[in-house]
Amino acid sequence: MVERERPCTAEDLATLPEDGLCYALVHGRLVAILPMSDVHGETVIALSLLIGNFACAHGLGRLYAAKTDFKLTSNPNTVLAPDFAFVSRARVVPREGSFLPIAPDLAVEVASPSNSRLELPEKIALFQVETRQVWIVYPRRRAVYVYTAEDQVTIHTDKSVIDGGDLLPNFELPVSQIFAVLDEP
Repeated sequence: MVERERPCTAEDLATLPEDGLCYALVHGRLVAILPMSDVHGETVIALSLLIGNFACAHGLGRLYAAKTDFKLTSNPNTVLAPDFAFVSRARVVPREGSFLPIAPDLAVEVASPSNSRLELPEKIALFQVETRQVWIVYPRRRAVYVYTAEDQVTIHTDKSVIDGGDLLPNFELPVSQIFAVLDEP
């Protein structure tokens, strides 16, 4: 982690010198993000295709890949880039500098062995302030935790189907499809 004397802003984050790392901004504090593993990357791509194809075919909104920064709070700034994000058509706004000035409607994070026990709960809490759904995907457990409100979580396993609800109307995703790519040789 990079230490600073004063809280960083979203603008500071955008002007960091290239050092080979990616960073998030949590309440004005820079946090280094480790690169994705192969399982992590394959899972993100599978989800991007499954959700993205549906959302695009139905004109529901915009999709954003990892490293797309969303400014979640100000004073101090919190800027996070989920592994995959969706913003409904009604909420799409222009970028402000190097980040989007809103929270996504759907933020998807794929858990990695490198995630600390506190890291994912902190991300869930930060996104849940404005995000309608937060999905935490656990490839090793073959499970998806869908958070729809601060105190509501639904755990979907390999035999479950995730319903898109009013966020992605008529969308149904068998959890086994997410992890099918991991079963291929």
